[in-house]
Amino acid sequence: MSEQINNGGHVTVLLNEAVAGLQVQPAGVYVDGTFGRGGHSRLILSQLGKNGRLVVFDKDPQAIAVAQELARQDARVLVVHEGFSALKRSLQQLGISQINGALFDLGISSPQIDDAGRGFSFRFDAPLDMRMDTTRGQSAAQWLAVAEEQDIHEVIKNYGEERFSRQIARAIVAQREQSPITTTGQLARLVAQVVRTRERGQDPATRTFQAIRIFINRELEEITVVLPQVMECLVAGGRMAVISFHSLEDRIVKRFLQQHSKPAPLPRWAVVKEAEREQPPLRLIGKAQKPAPAEIEVNPRARSAVLRVAERSY
Repeated sequence: MSEQINNGGHVTVLLNEAVAGLQVQPAGVYVDGTFGRGGHSRLILSQLGKNGRLVVFDKDPQAIAVAQELARQDARVLVVHEGFSALKRSLQQLGISQINGALFDLGISSPQIDDAGRGFSFRFDAPLDMRMDTTRGQSAAQWLAVAEEQDIHEVIKNYGEERFSRQIARAIVAQREQSPITTTGQLARLVAQVVRTRERGQDPATRTFQAIRIFINRELEEITVVLPQVMECLVAGGRMAVISFHSLEDRIVKRFLQQHSKPAPLPRWAVVKEAEREQPPLRLIGKAQKPAPAEIEVNPRARSAVLRVAERSY
């Protein structure tokens, strides 16, 4: 997720491009699956008519507080304090069966990173929490205190693509036998002792922190679960727009959209005319978009963003 606090406001990556990709219909029903601080939501609302509706999701209690304040000001806004993997069930509870569009700005937001108390960043020495929803679930410190060494290794390897994952896992288990790892500073220093080489300008703990955060919040699983739900809920001509920030996220999105925008493969012996083949449920809209250099200059955290848009065919 891409919002950045800047002089009291928020800079939202690919703001205009993502909302333009939805082709907002004034009377439509839309979903902002990652409300954050409401950058995309406010632009969608500016294009909705009085009969339109916007359902916003977020795990983060601070984001939900902002969303609820917006809902008090604008009756078109409906707020759901859940991860977006609960999309279909939550829409049904609101009496909504179909939507005209959905937008997802994946990953972590700048306010979450910059709040030392949330424990997402190795830049601060703070409690090792990392939960996007601080009202439920297991914190990073609680998980590291009980996880098997092999599980820690696999999480750091698979979600952080960290080549020193086994050594880091071994060091974590050895350290917790002496004293618990409860702060971001402790974990960052421990990783730095193990990871001797790293890309220029990157902290040794970057990949480990990313991996544990993704695991604790089930980020990749949520993406995998929500995409079929969105496709099912979209009306014909409805669109989904997804902004990813690292290769693991984008790979899931890209593969799903490609898989469902191509006709199902036919057996070699089948003789079927192209026009007679079953139409795929999705149609890709344009190519993947990246932020312009000017946007990256204003918001360096935007540099890895990728926007993909698809439309429901029928």
